[in-house]
Amino acid sequence: MTRTQQIQDDMHYRVLALVEANPAITQRALAEALGVSLGRVNYGLRALIEKGLIKAHNFKQSETKLPYAYLLTPSGVMEKSALTKAFLARKMEEFDALKAEIEALQGQVGDARRSTVVHGNKHYHQ
Repeated sequence: MTRTQQIQDDMHYRVLALVEANPAITQRALAEALGVSLGRVNYGLRALIEKGLIKAHNFKQSETKLPYAYLLTPSGVMEKSALTKAFLARKMEEFDALKAEIEALQGQVGDARRSTVVHGNKHYHQ
């Protein structure tokens, strides 16, 4: 999977998760939560609607005056589940790599501390 595809999948996962948690969320609130432009959210929502993963219901005539409610379709629920699994696997790999890097750096710092003796303002390496 390319980096671009990972970014797109992560964005779709986050949109699906936010919409599932709050169907009345506005595009502006989605953009703010995702840290992207309103135009990008609009484009992404349209793509998810075209794929049949989200339905947009217009409720302008309702008492609450919510312009839209976004609902995950059964396909959207299945896709979110698959994206969640892939997202979690990627994050676990990133965590393992980061943990190994931290351990290596801690080892380097420990080696440097053991090989340096401080006497006054002077450092002597052993």
